[in-house]
Amino acid sequence: MGFFQSLGRSGLSLCRLIGSIALFIVLSLRWCLIPPFYGRQIVRQLIDVGYYSLPVVGLTTLFSGMVLALQSYTGFARFSAEDTVATVVVLSVTRELGPVLAGLMVAGRVGASIAAEIGTMRVTDQIDALETLSTRPMQYLVGPRLIAGTICLPILVLIGNIIGVFGGYLVGIYRLGFNSSVYLSKTLEFLEFSDVMLGLLKAAIFGFIIALMGCYHGYHSGRGAEGVGKATTNAVVSASILILIANYSVTALFFG
Repeated sequence: MGFFQSLGRSGLSLCRLIGSIALFIVLSLRWCLIPPFYGRQIVRQLIDVGYYSLPVVGLTTLFSGMVLALQSYTGFARFSAEDTVATVVVLSVTRELGPVLAGLMVAGRVGASIAAEIGTMRVTDQIDALETLSTRPMQYLVGPRLIAGTICLPILVLIGNIIGVFGGYLVGIYRLGFNSSVYLSKTLEFLEFSDVMLGLLKAAIFGFIIALMGCYHGYHSGRGAEGVGKATTNAVVSASILILIANYSVTALFFG
């Protein structure tokens, strides 16, 4: 009976967690759409989430595109299909690698930062102080971060896609000996607008997930430094797992 009791407690805890997150999402979306809108907070979060994440995303996608070109050439050379390297690089980066890698990197940087910041405010009673000043914490703290995450990540992914494809171009031209004009024509031949838009749609969903998990775990942080540390860890882990799940779900929806 002890096993079934433990299983039941785990199931109830999971249902409680899902319900809490769902309620948090509803309240967050509600306060994102109701004025007043804190423009200064939104601009601050746009800079923090977008501008300061650009070097990390750029380096990640650059070397991923370079490695993808090398690995594709090694595999396709066995079948005398080296001319498909450019197509594989651009489709892989725009559809999958760009959004997923950018999402995971931003989750590690921004998700942890959001959770630590809001968790520290919870521990030091700053959130309660906002309520005493007639400022809604959900509207002031959560709303701007959700808006910034949803807006910034597609922009980061678009820039990262360009950098990643450029990295594959550098390897293809200067390492593998492809002709520049042929490589560019192969890059653009099979790339469609829907491929780019699919990657940007994924990026918007990933940005919302990252900001949501950071805000949720920070807002419900435990007391003390240990509570803030756990909230930060949970924010990064949960955001990363949900990004991978959402990536499969969106891909299956469009290509299943």
